Amino acid sequence: MHKIVIATRNRGKLAEFSRLLDDLPVEIFSLDEFEDIPEIEETGATFQENAAVKARTVADLTGLIAVADDSGLEVDALNGAPGVYSARFAGEKSSDADNNAKLLKLLQGIPLPKRTARFRSVIAVALPGGECYFAEGKCEGLIGLEPSGANGFGYDPLFFLPSQKLTFAQLSVEEKNKISHRAKAVQGAKRILEQLLAKKNNR
Repeated sequence: MHKIVIATRNRGKLAEFSRLLDDLPVEIFSLDEFEDIPEIEETGATFQENAAVKARTVADLTGLIAVADDSGLEVDALNGAPGVYSARFAGEKSSDADNNAKLLKLLQGIPLPKRTARFRSVIAVALPGGECYFAEGKCEGLIGLEPSGANGFGYDPLFFLPSQKLTFAQLSVEEKNKISHRAKAVQGAKRILEQLLAKKNNR
C-alpha cells in the first residue's frame, strides 16, 4: 500500500478525494496528520500555480507523493471573479455563508440566464524533489438567485446546473462525483498516480 498526502485541511474536500480515489492501492493522509506543516501561502495568480506550490511543499516536507488542488468559481458577469480568491472572497477569515452572501449582493439585479459561471479545479501531483504533474476539470452552470440544498460546501448551494435543474448542494454525493469539476480533475490525477505507482512498483 502506497502512502499519499492530500494537501488540505478541508474535511469536505478530503472526503471527496477519498471517495474518488478509493479504488487505488493507496493509504490517504491529510495535512491534519502532520503537525509540523505550516499554513502554505497561496500566492499564485492561477489555480495551477497555487496547486503546484501546495503539492511541492507538502511532498518535500513529508517525503511522500502529495496531491493538491486549487479550485474555485469563475463568474462571467464578474470578469472571472472570485477565481483564485474563491475561499476568501469576503475576507481572509470568511465563512462559506459570507462568500455566498457577497456573491449574491454583487449579482443583484442580473437575471438568471446572464449569471453564467463555472467551477474549475486544477490538481497537482508532486513527488518529493520537485517533479510535478497536472490535471484539470471544469463544470459549467449558473449562479442561482438564492441558496438551495444542504449538501456539499463552498458555493455549492448557489451553483445551479440547468441540465439537472438542481444546485450542487441538492445533488447526492454520488451524483456530484460523476459531474463535478473536481471529479473530472481527479480522473486525470488518478491516471498520473497510477503511472507513478507502477513506476515505483517496478523499481
